[in-house]
Amino acid sequence: MSPANIINGTATDANGVPVTNTKRFESVHGGSISSAGYGFGTLAIHAGSAPDPATGAVIPPLSLSTTFKQRAVGDFVYEYSRSDNPNRSNLETAIAALEHAKHGFAFSSGSATTATILNTLQPGSHVISVNDVYGGTHRYLNKVAGSLGVETTFVDLENVNNLRDVIRENTRLVWIETPTNPTLRLVDIAAVSNIAHEAGLFVVVDNTFLSPYFQTPLDLGADIVVHSATKYINGHSDVVMGVAATNNDALASKVRFLQNAIGAVPSPFDCYQAQRGIKTLHLRMRQHALNAQQVAEFLEASPEFVDSVIYPGLKSHPQHELAKQQMRGFGGMVSFRIKGDTHTADRFLQRTHLFTLAESLGGVESLAELPARMTHAGLAPEERLELGITDNLIRLSVGVEDADDLLADIAQALQSAVAEN
Repeated sequence: MSPANIINGTATDANGVPVTNTKRFESVHGGSISSAGYGFGTLAIHAGSAPDPATGAVIPPLSLSTTFKQRAVGDFVYEYSRSDNPNRSNLETAIAALEHAKHGFAFSSGSATTATILNTLQPGSHVISVNDVYGGTHRYLNKVAGSLGVETTFVDLENVNNLRDVIRENTRLVWIETPTNPTLRLVDIAAVSNIAHEAGLFVVVDNTFLSPYFQTPLDLGADIVVHSATKYINGHSDVVMGVAATNNDALASKVRFLQNAIGAVPSPFDCYQAQRGIKTLHLRMRQHALNAQQVAEFLEASPEFVDSVIYPGLKSHPQHELAKQQMRGFGGMVSFRIKGDTHTADRFLQRTHLFTLAESLGGVESLAELPARMTHAGLAPEERLELGITDNLIRLSVGVEDADDLLADIAQALQSAVAEN
């Protein structure tokens, strides 16, 4: 393998995706195989997806039963669907494979994932979170965790040395997302993990914006990786779900207990749907990134309509070099500040034809939203301003449609919206 195919000491395939993970996953023949030498797409299609041994069905069937026959008292594979279910088990196996983890978990939403992980902490614990965090995570940490005796400090982690200044004796966990939502700032996962581990802290990385195809935080030193699987992992805007993965056996034991005790688990049907989505994750992410790059470059080349563009794949992004270092692709999310004010942004969002005005992201279709008044409306105005979430900041989830059609749609909406300033 040539030096060009080594990232952070990990062998990669031609697309830059690690292939040397040696953990074992269920094979297409019902046994287990070593994933060493298998590319991302192969694992996405086959991990946790063995043909049904009873019928030979190539796609594992949907198991809607809530309870399962025991061979004798206490002798069973599955007992009760809140505790485990064949479809959820299959999905969790696939998630673990793609994130290079020993343990995978599925939950009823990304927010349920967040809540369950934070419930592993004892009252009196302190959490450090990146300040530019998803609004739902900020809400939970700020409004809910505090009532459970967990205090949070939000800090700018673009400069990782800021982390050292806020670590306390009772700090237990560092929560980061990278790229952040919606300003696409990056956090150096390896550097944060090194500092955190020196102090005996766990590191959680929200990997929603990139998916495991473009970034595997556990390989960079993180202890837990989480996703809103509603987004890229499912990829079709028809499932609400969250997932997590870890290599830490003790953490996994706590999370598994709480997954069952709290019971915020996804339905078998949602697991079935999400695993079907995973099988094309590598194909979709490539196209998302190709389209997003073209959209970002088009916006940057339109200064008469656009004040600034934020996309890690642009050389103008202040952390472009870090993006190349820890990411294998730049993702499908683009943010930009339209020339004008919130009314200009409103006009743009109402005049696109292919970009649908809606919250969420990561589906095959293109979406657009105004964070200041939608996903991040819960933040105080001064907090939004500090984070760069201005009233004219528009977030695009670039889908997998034909790029030329997307560019034409953006062009006509920009021209029309800005002309009325």
